Amino acid sequence: QVRLVESGGGLVQPGGSLRLSCAASGSIPSFHPMGWYRQAPGKQRELVAAFTRDGSTNYADSVKGRFTISRDNAKKSVHLQMNSLKPEDTAVYYCNAPMVPDPLVSGALNDFWGQGTQVTVSS
Repeated sequence: QVRLVESGGGLVQPGGSLRLSCAASGSIPSFHPMGWYRQAPGKQRELVAAFTRDGSTNYADSVKGRFTISRDNAKKSVHLQMNSLKPEDTAVYYCNAPMVPDPLVSGALNDFWGQGTQVTVSS
């Protein structure tokens, strides 16, 4: 099993910054790509930023130039630096580890999610 634990959410004023962190534990390779999604009330969960298998990054158009994803492979962690926050960034942010090889079932892949951390941007 893989456990993802997020931290760093909170309340911030428009234009402010927050840094989210996600620590993975369990049967997940150190270099496994992870990412961040978010879900606002009444909306579908959407990709915010993620690493791909070749080490490149993908960002939602709405956060390009404001958010930066980074990782520490040794610590199996991924971070999301969020700058110039806007009210529309308000959402629950989830850490994701997709297609993690199952250590017990050959060829099986599992998706894992953190419990989510609330980010509220408001004056």
